[in-house]
Amino acid sequence: MKLVLALMLIAMLYATAADALELQGDLVQGGLIRGHTERGTTLVLDGRPVRVSAEGFFAFGFGRESLPRAVLTILHVDGRREERVLAIAARSFPVQRIDGLPQGLVTPAPADLARIRRAAELIAELRARDTEDTGFRYPFRWPVTGPISGVYGSQRVLNGEPRRPHFGVDVAAPVGTPVRAPAPGRVTLAERDLYFTGGTVMLDHGHGVTSVYSHLASVVAQVGAELKAGDLLGTVGATGRVTGAHLDWRVSWFEVPIDPALLAGPMPTE
Repeated sequence: MKLVLALMLIAMLYATAADALELQGDLVQGGLIRGHTERGTTLVLDGRPVRVSAEGFFAFGFGRESLPRAVLTILHVDGRREERVLAIAARSFPVQRIDGLPQGLVTPAPADLARIRRAAELIAELRARDTEDTGFRYPFRWPVTGPISGVYGSQRVLNGEPRRPHFGVDVAAPVGTPVRAPAPGRVTLAERDLYFTGGTVMLDHGHGVTSVYSHLASVVAQVGAELKAGDLLGTVGATGRVTGAHLDWRVSWFEVPIDPALLAGPMPTE
């Protein structure tokens, strides 16, 4: 009898370990989910494979228009298949009107379109990379502190013309304020004069999680460098299409735009 009970206990403990799947983050539109599971587990989100690291770390996200229901399929190491239904909370987003922009920046001239297209294609290519780095699993901090002047998901109307939603968080700060890496990552882009975003740096945090820092006055980071949280990327500026000095900070899971404020939490007061 004791042997039977011991075997049952071992089986229960094994099942608990095999079923272990930890999820951290906000199940809302714009939320990034980071998690850990048993090594060798296979994950699929709504038919899309999710990379799981050798140590069991993974990440996936939900965009501004995400549906209220997602299905996470789990193939356990022992061959069992499990499906978890994730309820994704909806959010409401404000409309932001910005007037007084030079009309040439609101409606680019034909001569600038090729330059704009090249920059968009480059950033899309970098966001599509699925690297094995796991910098995403560490806590994210604000890359700069200051008043938040633009929020994720807001609909912008520029000089009276509706534009795509804003997929970043704008932080107002004086020109020259240091901008620092919010989490470990590899520099994949370091440009000083892109048409829309001016001085721009991009970090790859692994598994499709990337972040972009725009309108920089100076760019210090160099492509290929592996950075730690707190390392200098550049300084706040007013380059590209802006109305004043600020940092535009964006985070994505592949092509899915994520709300950076959900990752970093409340803005520090000091």
